[in-house]
Amino acid sequence: MFGFLKKSSSGSIETPSQAAPASEAPVPKPGWALRLKAGLAKTREKFGGQIAGLFGAGRKIDESLYEELETILLSADVGVEATETLLEALRKTVDRQHLQDAAALKSALSDALTSLLTPLEKPLDVGSAKPFIIMLAGVNGAGKTTSIGKLARLFQSEGKSVLLGAGDTFRAAAREQLQVWGERNGVTVISQEKGDSASVIFDAVNAARARGIDIVLADTAGRLPTQLHLMEEIKKVKRVIQKLDDAAPHEVLLVLDGNTGQNMVNQVKAFDDALGVTGLIITKLDGTARGGAIAAIAAKMNPEQPIPVRFIGVGESLDDLKPFIAREFVEALLGE
Repeated sequence: MFGFLKKSSSGSIETPSQAAPASEAPVPKPGWALRLKAGLAKTREKFGGQIAGLFGAGRKIDESLYEELETILLSADVGVEATETLLEALRKTVDRQHLQDAAALKSALSDALTSLLTPLEKPLDVGSAKPFIIMLAGVNGAGKTTSIGKLARLFQSEGKSVLLGAGDTFRAAAREQLQVWGERNGVTVISQEKGDSASVIFDAVNAARARGIDIVLADTAGRLPTQLHLMEEIKKVKRVIQKLDDAAPHEVLLVLDGNTGQNMVNQVKAFDDALGVTGLIITKLDGTARGGAIAAIAAKMNPEQPIPVRFIGVGESLDDLKPFIAREFVEALLGE
């Protein structure tokens, strides 16, 4: 059963009626590989389609081909550094394997892109603590609250119990939106009618401890890195969590809107400086032609300790958020 716990202005805990949502008949869906390929259609049309045309059979490998490829990569928001890395890898492959026909370059590009993205592939291990506390942050509209709902479903499918903390106390409808996701997943949502984000998450963690919950998903208000007072507020949330558990939050996930392209790189730096980001969620890849920006993120990362892309989202359904797998992503991107 699910339930929503509201803390009234007097500080008491109120438990509303717990009516189960109407069951819905399951609708068969294609497998994740097909959904990923469909979700990346806009990027693939701009990126993969042009690549296929460039690497047509019979064309020779020359400087003009490299120049055209550079233009395609940059237009797909791959970024200057990643583009240079990929072109250098291709040149080395051509020299090493004595390639002459451009048709052979598609496979080489796939391998080079996979090699660039693989350091970002690191599945999230939630078994190191109980409750395992995941704090989510991001700019307004990135998809934090929706991602929380999808994460709850994903963790439940793995046999984990989940509790949600409605820490977005700035946006008027945020608590109600999270409660809807809680209802859809059948999980408890801890919220307050009045109070700040830190106190909500404090209550959520204590409730999870008392109930033996495996995972706490802590929502926070969307904010821009330039809103210094809000960045200080989110730092406070983290400090409060650490008072309950020195090792917590065990994961700080930054949610990024795939539509923002290379601007994601700036967001990663700003939030990492403030919070120490440990993982990324990239959402809305189905609505953008700028999915190549993941390569730009990879090129900017510290190779010794990159911030991994934990999950990517390519749709609005509950099960349209999955762990990032580099080879799988590249194959969908290039239409292989």
